[in-house]
Amino acid sequence: MVNSNRPESYWGGMGKRLRRNKTAMAGVVILIVFTLGSLLAPVIAPHPVEQMNFNSRLSAPSTTHLLGTDDFGRDIFSRLLHGGRISLLMGLITVVLSTLIGVTLGIIAGYYRRVDLFIMQGMDILMSLPALLLAIAVIAVLGPGLTNAMIAVVIAVIPSYVRVVRSAVLSIREKEYVEAVRALGIRDWQILLKHILPNILSPIIVLSTIQFGVSILAAAALSFLGLGAQPPMPEWGAMVFVGKAFLSQAWWMSIFPGLAIMLVVLGFNLLGDGLRDAFDPKTR
Repeated sequence: MVNSNRPESYWGGMGKRLRRNKTAMAGVVILIVFTLGSLLAPVIAPHPVEQMNFNSRLSAPSTTHLLGTDDFGRDIFSRLLHGGRISLLMGLITVVLSTLIGVTLGIIAGYYRRVDLFIMQGMDILMSLPALLLAIAVIAVLGPGLTNAMIAVVIAVIPSYVRVVRSAVLSIREKEYVEAVRALGIRDWQILLKHILPNILSPIIVLSTIQFGVSILAAAALSFLGLGAQPPMPEWGAMVFVGKAFLSQAWWMSIFPGLAIMLVVLGFNLLGDGLRDAFDPKTR
């Protein structure tokens, strides 16, 4: 006879609490819609992304062009779909790199007190500047471009990971089970990977979710300033940058890419808040 009263697993309980959170599920729906739209862009885009038609230049939204056209007669809806692939990929690469670097530095700083001071002083220097200003300073050295924009955002985001992970490691490294495995002569890297890292995944997951939206917004801001993706690349921030010159006669050129950025960032923020509540032990 199967025991139906088995205790619920930690991750199972977390998933159930997340599914009950309506705002988090709204964020998930938003992200699914934009992700599917971006992945299927070559299939569902009604027009080629770079096809120009000067006879339809600056056309308002219609049945032919759902979101209108730009100053070269290119379909805004098609460019939004393809631009989503660029913006979401930039966010993904930025979050993956900043997570790998930030978590590594945070674990080292929290576990090895001898190097803690040096690492955190470096992070304090980076955090002394606003993230966007720091990214602009990095691009001033590296030069404008999509790749350099991602590097700049990674550098700007890393300190937040280091501080969160270091704080979590400091609270765990003195636990009895960590001291016990250390007394058994287990190597440090095994302790970090098997006994510390699994217990600090919750704040890392929450932070990464929120930073995904922040990274997309920062990359779009750099492109809007002319420092990131360059026209004619259909990146959302670059599209807003181009459209600002036509706001009085073709508002759709900037408004729709701006709405796309806002909705995606909102989706990640809603999901991040939901994950934070789901991981919170007080909600168990």
